Amino acid sequence: MSEKDLYGGLIRLHILHHAGEEPIFGLGIIEELRRHGYEISAGTLYPMLHGLERRGYLLSRPEQSGKRARRIYEITPMGREALAGAKIKVKELFGELFEGDTGEKS
Repeated sequence: MSEKDLYGGLIRLHILHHAGEEPIFGLGIIEELRRHGYEISAGTLYPMLHGLERRGYLLSRPEQSGKRARRIYEITPMGREALAGAKIKVKELFGELFEGDTGEKS
């Protein structure tokens, strides 16, 4: 299993989080993820977006901006519910990973 496999779920959560704040589009979310240290290509991101849409977490629509057409993604009520549940799980995991962590190895 590669690091990409491990981070896939985290990237999907980032996508849902940002789509919950405002509508997102491919290049914009690639740049946002890059700010968080994820180097992700369009060839990796778009299948994730399409998968989240197929599962009902996102809804997309085409948008024309001048000569440029892009697909805009928004979170659905099901996506908000899934994100809320994931936040609980992530908080629990975070506590487990870092609880009592003094930076020393046993």
